[in-house]
Amino acid sequence: MARTASALHILVKTEAQALDIMKQLAAGADFQQLAKKYSTCPSKKRGGDLGEFKKGDMVASFDNAVFSCELLQPVGPVKTRFGYHIIKVLYRS
Repeated sequence: MARTASALHILVKTEAQALDIMKQLAAGADFQQLAKKYSTCPSKKRGGDLGEFKKGDMVASFDNAVFSCELLQPVGPVKTRFGYHIIKVLYRS
């Protein structure tokens, strides 16, 4: 079972905005460019890159999504107390 992961994410305030971003991604938009444009997280400066983190480091719903979703495929919206996330897991180890 994976203990660490590396992921990108886009954090927005509303589910509607998250769903709109998912549509843009499905149409071929660049994840990191959308993160820089829309995300409210400081990681937006790095295209949403959260780097490598351990299982349990993130809030539960985010953690569950990261450690169960398909790699390199945007998933979301994932609701947390911070807002709505779109997540792209780069790798798990």
